[in-house]
Amino acid sequence: MTAPPLAASFLTLQGVSKRFDGVVAVDDVSFAINRGEVVGFLGPNGAGKSTTMRMITQYIEPDTGTIRLDGESIADAGRAAKWRIGYLPENNPLYGDMLVAEYLAFIADLRELAGTTRERCFDEAVTSTGIESVYYRPIGELSKGYRQRVGLAQAILHRPDLLVLDEPTEGLDPNQRVEMRRLIGELGRERTVLLSTHVLSEVQQTCSRLLIISRGRIVADGPVDRLIQEAEGVVQIAVEVLGSDVAASVARLPGVRAVEPARPTADGRVAVRVTAEQDADVRPGIFELAKTRGWTLFELHQETGSLEELFRQLTEPGQK
Repeated sequence: MTAPPLAASFLTLQGVSKRFDGVVAVDDVSFAINRGEVVGFLGPNGAGKSTTMRMITQYIEPDTGTIRLDGESIADAGRAAKWRIGYLPENNPLYGDMLVAEYLAFIADLRELAGTTRERCFDEAVTSTGIESVYYRPIGELSKGYRQRVGLAQAILHRPDLLVLDEPTEGLDPNQRVEMRRLIGELGRERTVLLSTHVLSEVQQTCSRLLIISRGRIVADGPVDRLIQEAEGVVQIAVEVLGSDVAASVARLPGVRAVEPARPTADGRVAVRVTAEQDADVRPGIFELAKTRGWTLFELHQETGSLEELFRQLTEPGQK
């Protein structure tokens, strides 16, 4: 499933590895991201996501391998490459005793923004992240959602070409998550975005492409919908009938692995979710059961693949 890097891509990692005290954190990672893509970066805790992002942003150096931005090694480009990258770390380090305006001014000084360019960058960052109402408030008094917005504002203040976001919605409530996803989606229209998250539904709603890392290695790379469709293992079929002995009868069909209740039903109907082997289409068998047993069949369809199932298949212990 892993796609080879493309020489002409905007961001490329080739054979990148990193160890800490002899423990492999990132193991020979290679991937490429084209300009304008919004890419989801998934993996279990300790899989190497944050380490990879820190190497891309030059917070740490890889032990081996090369990271290139527009074909140039970021190690050789140095500060010029850092100028083109915006980074929101997982812990979002902010100075709580500063006003939002003071903090962004501090970041602007570090980025050496001046004159009309500085003013324009401020206006765009504040407006894009919707922090006008808290601009003159101390950061320490802000809600978690607004602190994340301030972190995002500092990441885009200098108009970077590449935006690296490590768990930007961590700790937010559902409403705040929706708003943060909207902000990221809008930012992705003008920038290349690499987004790490533990919330799998956010990937489907925000990203066009998915990278999955497990035990330091990339185990999947491609469009989200295609990866879900190609997930190996099982399929799930939704069944709803009016009849008796439904679950036990369906469970005896060849290729069926499990039959589980799906949801409460009315009027005596039985709704189940059937897990079956991918190469065994059990729907004709269920239809024949309905005819021979006199069931009234209300629903019979194969459900679309699950990102959660794909993630589990590729990252659970014992998988290569």
